[in-house]
Amino acid sequence: MPLILTTVPCLEDNYAFIIANPETGEAAVVDVPEAAPINAAIKAGGWRLTTVLLTHHHWDHVDGLNGLDNRSALKIIGAKRDARRLPALDHAVSEGDTITVCGHDADILDVSGHTINHIAFHFASEKLAFTADSLMALGCGRLSEGTHAQAWTSLKKIRALPRDTLICSGHEYTQANARFAQTLDPHNSELISRVQAVDAARAAGQPTVPSTLDLEMRTNPFLRADAPDLMAHLGMTDADPADVFAEIRTRKDRF
Repeated sequence: MPLILTTVPCLEDNYAFIIANPETGEAAVVDVPEAAPINAAIKAGGWRLTTVLLTHHHWDHVDGLNGLDNRSALKIIGAKRDARRLPALDHAVSEGDTITVCGHDADILDVSGHTINHIAFHFASEKLAFTADSLMALGCGRLSEGTHAQAWTSLKKIRALPRDTLICSGHEYTQANARFAQTLDPHNSELISRVQAVDAARAAGQPTVPSTLDLEMRTNPFLRADAPDLMAHLGMTDADPADVFAEIRTRKDRF
């Protein structure tokens, strides 16, 4: 049976994601910004939390771990190359690995950029990708460690997934990202419509993530660094797309 996905708001603008198998009752959580909302969501769903998937080491993705109910029985999975900065791992993974979580396979992608050794979890059968801060709704994470070239390579990996993949990203930054995106892509009718939908959702107190990869590819400027119209708007028609991405990221950092 398909996994059940629950988006859990945490802290001021973070998200954790719970995936649960309705047949077995087991559940996993992707990232743990804080424990209380996750514990409450697990209890409300009647699930049995067995596994924690960690995308990267930043405090707002791991600090709630020790507060999870039944902490000592949980299996913690994270990047092998970042094990020294993560909580103690029970299973260390690398790009190209496939793991089974709640009865479903997940492929591991190295999506370095926001941090070095940031990973994403792609559940192909479920059309889910947990990208945390590598790819966000209408944006991408600030490069706190990696290079522009690394981040562009990582985004191309995500962009190569099936377009109906649901992108589960780590923060509610979509309105701010939308304002920036409009400065680069002002005539994109799909972006204009999306901005209106985002504003309506936030006014109603609703999350704007997850989002589909298809929508991101049509409206997210960070995925469109090789789009001719966006390159032309930036005056970089003949530039390497990696350089265009660097220009977009630099402008966002100053926005």
